[in-house]
Amino acid sequence: MTTLLVNGRIHTPDSPDATAMAVTDGQITWLGQDGPGRAAHPGAEVHDLAGAFVAPAFVDAHVHATATGLLYSGLDLTGAKSRAECLAAVRAHAAAVPEGGVLWGHGWDETRWPDARPPTRAELDSAARTTPVYLSRIDVHSALVSTALLDTLPQARAATGYTEDGPVSRDAHHHTRGAALRAIRPDQRDAAQRAFLRAAATQGIAAVHECAGPDISSSEDLTALLTLATGVGQPDVVGYWGQTGEAELATRVGAAGLAGDLFVDGALGSRTAALAAPYTDDPAATGALYLDADQIAAHLIATTRAGLQAGFHAIGDAAITAIVEGFTLAEKTLGTPTLAGRAHRVEHLEMITPAQAEILGRLGVVASVQPAFDAAWGGQHGMYAQRLGADRAAGLNPFAQLARAGLTLAFGSDTPVTPLDPWGALRAATAHHTEGARISARAAFTAHTRGGWRAAGHRDGLAGVLTPGAPATYAIWDTGPLVKPAADSRVQRWSTDPRSGVPALPSLDPADPTPTCLATVLRGATIYHREDH
Repeated sequence: MTTLLVNGRIHTPDSPDATAMAVTDGQITWLGQDGPGRAAHPGAEVHDLAGAFVAPAFVDAHVHATATGLLYSGLDLTGAKSRAECLAAVRAHAAAVPEGGVLWGHGWDETRWPDARPPTRAELDSAARTTPVYLSRIDVHSALVSTALLDTLPQARAATGYTEDGPVSRDAHHHTRGAALRAIRPDQRDAAQRAFLRAAATQGIAAVHECAGPDISSSEDLTALLTLATGVGQPDVVGYWGQTGEAELATRVGAAGLAGDLFVDGALGSRTAALAAPYTDDPAATGALYLDADQIAAHLIATTRAGLQAGFHAIGDAAITAIVEGFTLAEKTLGTPTLAGRAHRVEHLEMITPAQAEILGRLGVVASVQPAFDAAWGGQHGMYAQRLGADRAAGLNPFAQLARAGLTLAFGSDTPVTPLDPWGALRAATAHHTEGARISARAAFTAHTRGGWRAAGHRDGLAGVLTPGAPATYAIWDTGPLVKPAADSRVQRWSTDPRSGVPALPSLDPADPTPTCLATVLRGATIYHREDH
């Protein structure tokens, strides 16, 4: 059966002014104008778009599904405006935690609070009383934990990153996060994962990359998510497992690659990102380096020989130096074509020099990056500037530099670190706080569609674009007037020439309304449909 979409605005490189699209058996078979479309498909089921915008569905290249779903129904601290507000929320939720459970919360960010100080353990214990509490910081690389939880984990008190009266980080954080996750019942996990997948579909997202691993979730969590995603009506889930190893390990956990959150370092907000020079606001700290160049090279060699994709989490400049050195060592053993052919990934890639970007670009690396990080923490007075000083902070997240060096850009959210919001990510990338880091609207849209599919190994040029022969994976949007971006445009520069031959996009100006998703379709199957449309 053929479905013919008409009276719309179709984002396609084949016919920039297309208003109609035909889909047969989950594949796009025709694009063009309404009249010829109706004539060519007389028996088709016709769907009148009423002027809606149709574009390739988004891919979120870095998510944490269960943690995000738990945030939707649990203790959300992302909006807490002060330490007192954070503690009041803990006090209100603690009494409802069942026997044997843990109060799970996420999202506090002391850099946004008037006194810039997180609660002490004594303050947390006073608010929670006897309830075990785990509250991850916004970057999920440190957490506030109550004495009631720590009393069950003697190994955490002896681990690196433990502090007697403040947040825990490094190995101490990994122990406490693991304990909190084990306290979540299977039915809670299932509900959280379903809630996350529903939320993704409502945002026009047809696929996500789950970045799992032993220090961030569990193999049971990943297996449950991958099983759930095989059901009808769900976005695709590409699972990555952040642990060193070979093919047998990936097969055992059901992962597409040993990549994602395989930590080379931590995060800037928690002062665990590995730096070459100390943090400006803590001269005694340079972060944590979990893997060196030799270990990175060994992982790249093992995964490449096993036919797997490798990947690493790296943020600080010392971590990225280790990454580049590791790739260079692996290249000497494997050769450039063999290493580059696997399209290995680096997540975040925030503090990188042009010379380092050139090396990674030559080696076919995918840059899985999060534009919302700059929107949240960039600028002269943001968290980056607090931690690093304004000069170092201005060089973070250099999207234009990465693109020029030939890295594949794949956009994601790292949710629950930042929300699922693809259009917000496009705006952030085109309006980066540092002008020279901005990329064009066209490049940003490509990074959040085709880039995500390419990062997961779909390199045939069809995934993430609306063209005959491609999978019918798209989203339908209610949006305002469309504009045609020039090839090198920034958010404020658009072509008004209707003959430009460039597919139009909604305006990314923050003053204009964000498009509303009306439907999300994956290979011809509707996975979301707005009820009032």
